[in-house]
Amino acid sequence: MSYMNVLQQVKQKQIAPVYLLYGTESYFIQNITKHITEAVLPEAADENLSVYDLEETPVQEVITDAETYPFFGGTKLIMAHNPSFLKAKPDKLPFEHDLNVLIHYLEQPTDYAVIVFTASYEKIDERKKISKVLKQHSVTAECNPIKDYDLKNWIKNLAGSMKMIIEEDAYEMLESELSTNLHQVRNELEKLSAYVGENGVVTKEIAENLISHTETNSSLRLVDAVIERKLDKAVSIYKDLEKMNEEPIGLIALLAFQFRTILRVKLMSQKGYSQFQMQKQIGAHPYVIKMAGQRERKFTVDRLQTIMDKLTQTDAAIKQGKMEKGLAFELLLHELTYN
Repeated sequence: MSYMNVLQQVKQKQIAPVYLLYGTESYFIQNITKHITEAVLPEAADENLSVYDLEETPVQEVITDAETYPFFGGTKLIMAHNPSFLKAKPDKLPFEHDLNVLIHYLEQPTDYAVIVFTASYEKIDERKKISKVLKQHSVTAECNPIKDYDLKNWIKNLAGSMKMIIEEDAYEMLESELSTNLHQVRNELEKLSAYVGENGVVTKEIAENLISHTETNSSLRLVDAVIERKLDKAVSIYKDLEKMNEEPIGLIALLAFQFRTILRVKLMSQKGYSQFQMQKQIGAHPYVIKMAGQRERKFTVDRLQTIMDKLTQTDAAIKQGKMEKGLAFELLLHELTYN
């Protein structure tokens, strides 16, 4: 089942005796387990919660716990992490998992325990008998990272749950700036929500000022400073990045990527390519292509090729030890903004 389907069932208090949550998106796994915990255990009922690491404890001990009636009554909740026996190549452990005990339990689980197996692996080996039986007798949710094309919908859904309004151009910037790591997405949106308040509006300017900037956004800001011929702004951005331990070599590579994209978009635009065709051929994020399309109008092809040459020359000078890297990068910014 999908993450959303399993979460919906849990929220409706439709609790199964066994769950298997696998995948590398920890946000999904943690969110489902949070709601299962709230549904199964009333407040202050931690005595009915057991947590096991299956790299340290044999699964048969987990089953023994599940089959033991809870001392204080109610329902037990048992979290069993790292079931490496589901992987194609299980980890070597100092003990053996008795999978027959697990299979027998799965076929006849108790009605006073809920077991949640969490496997932070991209895939499990579905050819194995234990994997087939576990999937057959449990509610299974694949919890792998979302795709790039789903990110905007997730931003919209989370923003809606936080009761804030995000303007369209801010959505585009956030979509390019945030990764598909949903913990990061939620953290950044919570910052915006705290700033604008309930039913507040998030503009592009607010988003740019508040969210934690990635390398892509930093390079775009440097490109804007070059376009505007503002040396002071470019150097200020560089100094901020320097404090965050960004290296000039890396910044040159980021600038090179942006200006190379602008150049390619300009050349393809002259040939009549659509934005979708450019995105497909270049392989960059739609927002990057859109911004490159806006920026290319401010450059000639010759100017862009000159910028690429200067970036290449500065990169070589630093790597060959001909110039101190910080000085070389500041001189590069001077040349790009004044020439």
